[in-house]
Amino acid sequence: AASKLEVSMPAVVEAEVGGTARLECNFYIPENGSYTYVDWFYVDRSNNTVRLCHVTASGVLKEDTDYKERLSVGEDKALSISKVTMQDARTFVCQVGAGSYGVGENHTSLSLYKVPETPEIEPNSGGISVQNSEISEIASCRSRNGFPPPNITWHKNGEQLHLQENQVKVQSTLTRESSGLYTVSSALYAPVTRQDRDSRYHCTVHYWLRGQRHALESRGVKVNVFYPAEHLKLQVVPSSALVKEGDNVKLVCEADGNPPPVFSFYKKELEDDWQELSSPTAPESGVLNLHDVNKSSSGTYRCQTLDLDDMRQLEKDVELVVNYIEGVHVKMEPSSPLQEGDSVKLSCGAHSPVALDYQWRDEKGKKVAEGNQLFLSNLTFETSNNFSCKVMAPSVPGLEQSKQVSVAVQGKPRIVAISSPLYVRQDEVVNLTCKAIAFPRPTVQWNINGTAHEYVDNQHIASNLTVRVSHDLLRAGAMCRVSNKLGVSEKHIRLVDQKTSESQGVIIVAIIVAILVVAVLGAVIYFLHKKGKIPCGRAGKQDITKPEARKDKIVVEVKSDKLPEEAGLLQGANGEKRAAADQVGQSDGHRP
Repeated sequence: AASKLEVSMPAVVEAEVGGTARLECNFYIPENGSYTYVDWFYVDRSNNTVRLCHVTASGVLKEDTDYKERLSVGEDKALSISKVTMQDARTFVCQVGAGSYGVGENHTSLSLYKVPETPEIEPNSGGISVQNSEISEIASCRSRNGFPPPNITWHKNGEQLHLQENQVKVQSTLTRESSGLYTVSSALYAPVTRQDRDSRYHCTVHYWLRGQRHALESRGVKVNVFYPAEHLKLQVVPSSALVKEGDNVKLVCEADGNPPPVFSFYKKELEDDWQELSSPTAPESGVLNLHDVNKSSSGTYRCQTLDLDDMRQLEKDVELVVNYIEGVHVKMEPSSPLQEGDSVKLSCGAHSPVALDYQWRDEKGKKVAEGNQLFLSNLTFETSNNFSCKVMAPSVPGLEQSKQVSVAVQGKPRIVAISSPLYVRQDEVVNLTCKAIAFPRPTVQWNINGTAHEYVDNQHIASNLTVRVSHDLLRAGAMCRVSNKLGVSEKHIRLVDQKTSESQGVIIVAIIVAILVVAVLGAVIYFLHKKGKIPCGRAGKQDITKPEARKDKIVVEVKSDKLPEEAGLLQGANGEKRAAADQVGQSDGHRP
């Protein structure tokens, strides 16, 4: 063997379609001899040998064949063919010439493969009925461009399905494309049940590669399974226990059939008399809308379904309770007219199918008591005129009603505010104000002529009188008289001449300044005496002590000259005081 030329090659070389196939040629020449040439051939369909290239030490000579642009020879004399196709699956020959050692050759078969594409699955688009007498097509599956020819298996919920007579049937087809690759298609037939509405199906394509089995899975799909309804559910939304008058309510009817059946709604009127209600917007939706329900909406409702496949009917009843509050009333004891100082009891009542709570609030909305009774004692005009009884149903959020009652306290008028004293100037126009509280509504009278305006708020009344200040008005003032059938009240308004008050004010200011000057002078003399600037003789003492007596006299005079009217002048200018009185009148005039 050592004296003979040997050429060795693998029996089979595998390559993927579209890739590069590498064919090795290993040879042994005795005594480390050199090769003369290496020739590569392929065997055509007619079993003829066609040379691809001639390799010598000087280079590679390519023959004019279809492989000329796709082949190359490596340093180890291996032949590489790029972009292989199914037509390249043939036998290749390597021939080696070694001079005196002769010629040797061997061959290899190029085997091609192509991984098929991921299988595509399509479920039955029309849906399948459980009542079909024959098994139906569940789905179809296809995988393209594989080599060698692949095959397809079917799976349900992850488990492989096996052929069973009248249960599982598979139809498969294999197609060879012009490229030499294969497309495999398969269709699955099987019966379905209600439980298959949630089943998932997929197919798997299997192929061989380098002696090993491989697989690719499709996506999972569900099938639209048709089955009749077996159970019916009818409910009130929101819960019937929480429905109140004025709510919008839905009656929701649900059936477990597919497709949904046709729904109809009825309300029970008499013992066995059912009135059909207007159909919902979409009969298959199973929803009936009831808007702005009231007490009369309560009752028994029925949902009825009809399956169009087998004409089977189902029905379900539900009770609708509309909670309400009615007949809210307030009773006042005693009911006779109330006087100041009296007491009264207010009792509130209402009717409802659920338990009720009561609250009392004043006219400002402030809660004053809990429970269905309110006791008011020692009544006055200031007691809130209006009270409201708020009735609530704790078990039904938002269910509430209110009733208002007026508590009128009678009594003779009481004047609560007047604009007195009022600082004015003669001949100017001023507003005189008189405010009172009373019930029944009183009348206000003035003892002088002018333009009067009245403003009433519940038991309060205010009168503004616009007058021109005369000498007689300054002297005598004005009288406000308020009266109703229960009595009379009156008060006097005093007017003060602002000019006289101003002159008195100037005198007071001058006296105060004189006192301050004397005090400062005394302090200076005392300081000089301490420093020795003034002799400390008897006459000096008399000069110092004599002003003290005069100083006391001035203080006494200030106190004795101070008039009652000066109090207002010390507080501010006369114009400001008069403006304040005018402002009271204006604010009263703007009360509602």
